[in-house]
Amino acid sequence: MQVSGRKYYSHMYLSKKVVVVLPAYNASRTLEQTFREIPMNVVDEVILVDDASNDNTVELAQSLGIHHVIKHEQNKGYGGNQKSCYNKALEIGADIVVMLHPDYQYTPKLLIAMISIIGNEVYPVVFGSRILGGGALKGGMPYYKYVFNRMLTLTQNIFLGEKLSEYHTGYRAFSKEVLQAIKYQNNSDDFVFDNQMVSQIFYAGFSIAEVTCPTKYFDEASSINFSRSVTYGLGCLQVSLMHRLCKWGILKSNLY
Repeated sequence: MQVSGRKYYSHMYLSKKVVVVLPAYNASRTLEQTFREIPMNVVDEVILVDDASNDNTVELAQSLGIHHVIKHEQNKGYGGNQKSCYNKALEIGADIVVMLHPDYQYTPKLLIAMISIIGNEVYPVVFGSRILGGGALKGGMPYYKYVFNRMLTLTQNIFLGEKLSEYHTGYRAFSKEVLQAIKYQNNSDDFVFDNQMVSQIFYAGFSIAEVTCPTKYFDEASSINFSRSVTYGLGCLQVSLMHRLCKWGILKSNLY
């Protein structure tokens, strides 16, 4: 089948259905470039969830022939968007789910590597790391964000007893079993959703692999401002502390 110049296959990867989810908000300027680089020889279906954008993201997604386009009538936040993404992916029978931001900050060309790690059952979760290989600063990450990222990651590794290079990437791939095992529906609808997921994954006993990921910072790429970054950072620290206290049996949380 061919739609809008793209060839769609249904080969599956090692008999596993691969679904790419695109959490979108005002992504019309970068969506097509991102979508056209998705390697459709290993991807079975694509889902775009539009979080009440003010531009023509939905219309563009439909014209590109994206398989499933979901529009939130009211903005649900970054975490709320991801919940819709993963719910739909599991609903259509995904075995491997990859979250790719449609702002073209992360290259879709890494999808094959990430999918193969999960498909070959080496790791159940894969993150694209901007820190490994120094890709963050090379790609234009503001220096204060880089320092903030490194300090926060160090603190989180200590609390969680892990060794990730970063907890804050938006490029993530999961096996179906991981998404079914964790209570992501109980997470925040805001940006701290990502960190709550990491905590849940480790808490449930799953391991996370990382691949070096180049990144691009430019006007159209989504980013949060300094004040939101501080709020996010404090939220991450709270999640990490709660994770440790729950592990020690001092607290109980509906996240686990």
